[in-house]
Amino acid sequence: MSDQLAGRPLAGRTALVTGSGQNIGRAIALAFARAGANVVINGHRNQQAIDRVAAEAEALGVQSLAVLADVADPASVQAMVNKAAETFGGVDIAVSTVSVRLHTKFLDISIEEWQRIINSNLSASFYLARAVLPLMQAKNWGRVIHISGKDGFAVIPNRAHNVTCKAGVFALSKAIAVEFGQYGITANTIAPGVIDTTRDWTQYPHFASGYGDRVQEIPVRRIGNVDEIADACLYLAHAGFVTGQVLHVNGGDGLF
Repeated sequence: MSDQLAGRPLAGRTALVTGSGQNIGRAIALAFARAGANVVINGHRNQQAIDRVAAEAEALGVQSLAVLADVADPASVQAMVNKAAETFGGVDIAVSTVSVRLHTKFLDISIEEWQRIINSNLSASFYLARAVLPLMQAKNWGRVIHISGKDGFAVIPNRAHNVTCKAGVFALSKAIAVEFGQYGITANTIAPGVIDTTRDWTQYPHFASGYGDRVQEIPVRRIGNVDEIADACLYLAHAGFVTGQVLHVNGGDGLF
């Protein structure tokens, strides 16, 4: 029985997931591994964390590669993609998840903070796409997926830099979709709602009482989990006729 028929529809593919040492990124990488794809695990500082995820992926019967790289640095991103291509022969699916969410009043945002957030939350997606798209063109198949947020649609106060990045990521996906669709490449964005993750709670003053009060504002009356974002990524990996779209995974918390 072929891997495709055995429930491993992504066998032979390679998925690179940035920020995959924990939380949403980890869940996405392991979902792709369960579907049969070899995976490139990325983090910025913690080699042990990405090594653990890589080992989890290999336990699922695929190959993995753990690479420390700062996604805000284009040279580091290109080097990571080059290493992935040398190891696996290419990158078929690229998922950009890294985002730094600071809670800062507009007039308190320094030029340095603005540039830092733009680079990590928006430019990083461009750097990754720019590095992987030639590899995808060569195969006439590819999937570019950006993990964004509802911020670009429903503005959260005191996060002007992050809001700008989220709106920019939506537009970036559309631009890639239009230009590269002819090569069998799709580009889409997933906008998660409130997801249960490890986070720096000091940057979320609107969650002063935790998730409790917030749950009552969500139609499904619960918060999401990381596997639900991973499932959305799996869908977009299969969906060759869906491109340039934003998929909101938020339990009805904002009907855009």
